[in-house]
Amino acid sequence: MDRMPINVTKKYPEIGVCGLDCGLCPRYYTEGPSRCQGCGGPDFLEKHPSCSPITCCVIKKGLETCGECRDFPCPKFKTEEEYQQMEDSPSYPPRKRVLPNLWFIKEHGIEKFVAEQRKRIDILETMLKEFNDGRSRSFYCRAATTLPLPNLKTSVDKANQKIESVGIKQEDLKSKAKIFKEILNETSREE
Repeated sequence: MDRMPINVTKKYPEIGVCGLDCGLCPRYYTEGPSRCQGCGGPDFLEKHPSCSPITCCVIKKGLETCGECRDFPCPKFKTEEEYQQMEDSPSYPPRKRVLPNLWFIKEHGIEKFVAEQRKRIDILETMLKEFNDGRSRSFYCRAATTLPLPNLKTSVDKANQKIESVGIKQEDLKSKAKIFKEILNETSREE
């Protein structure tokens, strides 16, 4: 007898149950079959059938993230030090943000976290629309995840000012991306 698939319903698929920034991931912005719809998005369990945080948090407890659980942090999580030592994939959101994201949710609530993440997502979408030369999506996603929000806004403004001052045409995405990446790199070094 075939088992019926369990439907996972999350209000905020852009926020990973485990604390990952799904809405800031390059795969969230990919076109085609490799696009990820986010945590708990359509066909999530088909692609990730063994996701224990989804099973525990969403299916069993009806929560949106582990940060809302009274048992957080549970043994499923590594220590802060272990997360900081993990090597990040260039095409996936940094795992170093997992615990800080979940602690923020635990302390301030999911709605406040989502409001802050939506600001980051809005800036990322602007970055992808205005400065993506077809080769910069992962770079911009990483910047949107790791840099402070005010620095992201300032970087976009600086890039637009420089682009205008040197007379680069709006359709010259390669030149715009080069300027914007230089500004983001400079911003990250200042951190």
